[in-house]
Amino acid sequence: MSEAPNGRTPRQPTASAPVVDAHHHVWDLSVRDQDWITGPAMAPIRRNFSVADLAPEARAAGVGATVLVQTVTVPEETPEFLALADTNELIAGVVGWTDITAPDVADTLAALRALPGGDKLVGIRHQVQGEPDPEWLLRPDVQHGLTAVAAAGLAYDLIVLPHQLPAATAVAALLPQLTFVLDHLGKPPIASGGLDPWAGHIRALAARPNVVCKLSGMVTEAEWDSWTADTLRPYTETVLDAFGSARLMFGSDWPVCRLAASYGEVVDVTRKLTADLSGNERRAVFGGTATTVYGL
Repeated sequence: MSEAPNGRTPRQPTASAPVVDAHHHVWDLSVRDQDWITGPAMAPIRRNFSVADLAPEARAAGVGATVLVQTVTVPEETPEFLALADTNELIAGVVGWTDITAPDVADTLAALRALPGGDKLVGIRHQVQGEPDPEWLLRPDVQHGLTAVAAAGLAYDLIVLPHQLPAATAVAALLPQLTFVLDHLGKPPIASGGLDPWAGHIRALAARPNVVCKLSGMVTEAEWDSWTADTLRPYTETVLDAFGSARLMFGSDWPVCRLAASYGEVVDVTRKLTADLSGNERRAVFGGTATTVYGL
């Protein structure tokens, strides 16, 4: 991809360019609850996480820019994230949330772009994984909203489960003008060791040239206390073969990753899993793809 979705000419990474972490979160439980963080297993991340917490870990791993991604489906979060990005140089982009099924979604997106930090809005995401309809993405009101996302020069992050991948493939074919970004490899069943039908769905999705994929979220789809690089390797190799390095981008999924690995461990295992790539290919995965796709 030679041009960012928002029309800006992307910065081309050099050999010494810092890593871009294309997927992380922050939250403050005193501002609003994260109602998905429940039960004893999730207790390690049921606390506040800020950019100040992330920054030293990012620096230690050679990360120089990040993309902050929405966590809850409330309209207040995206303006808060944009304001945070406006005052924090580490955050190069924000993937926010707005109700794309609303008739006035185009006006809402324009209003978000006009806010402080609005120039750092690079994408929109909805928790499709929580929608009971496996073809939610194909609803007419959703397609209307996705068309508005494309017209606003934004990408659309896909957070879906494997059984929702066929609908993602279908909508990507219907909307070639929109860049779709698949989060977390489409959540493959790493803990069980299964590849199909996930791998077949991935290959079909990757056949759409307007789709890219985040190399993220793997450690929490594996067994949290026993994963190794070899556990993750079949899934990494599947998306590398399907998408190629030019359509893959690294993301830490911090602080969710802390359930299974530290920030540094996630960066290190991703480097190990991509060690056989050429220098240019690794630079794409660790910064070039995100810079181009999100127009950072």
